[in-house]
Amino acid sequence: MPDLPALPADPRWRVEHLPFLSAVSAALLLCAASAGFLAQGPAGAVGAATGVLVVILSYTMSTLVIAWADTVRPSLLMPLGLLTYMVKYTLLGVVLAFGVSADWEGKTALGLGIVAGVIVWTGVQAWWMYRRTRPEVI
Repeated sequence: MPDLPALPADPRWRVEHLPFLSAVSAALLLCAASAGFLAQGPAGAVGAATGVLVVILSYTMSTLVIAWADTVRPSLLMPLGLLTYMVKYTLLGVVLAFGVSADWEGKTALGLGIVAGVIVWTGVQAWWMYRRTRPEVI
């Protein structure tokens, strides 16, 4: 085994963004369910909320697996990260294929919920990282 550099003393920095992202995602979930209900009734509410929930679960799973791999053995980061993404996008593809092929009134809301979840999660995480890494102005 090769010698690896010492890990940081406090590994919590890898997941410190999750509470804020979870709060924003919960707000998006409520907004998506409300918008889906107003647009298509109960089926739209369930579809939109399910779409956002799929994104929340998949992104959280990726973050936790990657953070765990980085704390246990950084050389596991690439294989576990790629495996996680492969599983995640396979499951997302199955959900979308089921949603598109089903004769269900909420399938449009499901797709829009997924799109909204991806845009909001990615945007908030990018903002979080920018805020954490920008140089301080004196």
